[in-house]
Amino acid sequence: MAINDELWDAIVFGERDVVAEIVQEQVDAGVNVVEMLNTTMIPALREVGNQFSRNEVFIPEMLVAAKAMQAGMDILEPLLVQSGREPVARVCIGSVKGDLHDIGKNLVVMMLKGSGFEVDDLGVDCRIDTYQAAVDRGAQVVCLSALLSTTRGEMRPVIEHFSARDDIKIVVGGAAITPDFAREIGADEFGVDASDAVRAVRSSLGLAATAA
Repeated sequence: MAINDELWDAIVFGERDVVAEIVQEQVDAGVNVVEMLNTTMIPALREVGNQFSRNEVFIPEMLVAAKAMQAGMDILEPLLVQSGREPVARVCIGSVKGDLHDIGKNLVVMMLKGSGFEVDDLGVDCRIDTYQAAVDRGAQVVCLSALLSTTRGEMRPVIEHFSARDDIKIVVGGAAITPDFAREIGADEFGVDASDAVRAVRSSLGLAATAA
């Protein structure tokens, strides 16, 4: 299936209403929605993430692009469920205990959803039992976010809690986190920003950096 250039541009430039209109038109026309998602929508959002990593766009642009993507996903998700399409994996994410910041986390949520993951957004100020409950619901990857140096230490107890579970992967990120700190506390992967978080989650699961 060829890339839908109009839909691509609408996502990249954050035109939420245009995305919803195009997606609905394509659905009404009987287009294969899984192919549309894989050939146009996911790559378009990935392109915005790559631009963010190159400092060509910034958080506001990322947010509007992700929200535009979500406008299309709101239409597609019921159809994808009906088609039996399985998510890439099930992921949970939350800001750690004592950390009430969520802008970065929310960006990661939208990037992961746009990349085909099922995401359990746990919110902020998450205790160990909050993450455990998400794992009990089927999460295969636990993403921990911390903006503050005073709260990043709360990541270690969560990682230790899951240390005996080889089937559960831990990905960490946030302004207070460095690659050295991630290694020190035993995280499986570290994401430097919202776009890189998708790579980190895929890598933790042994998947290629980008979807085929």
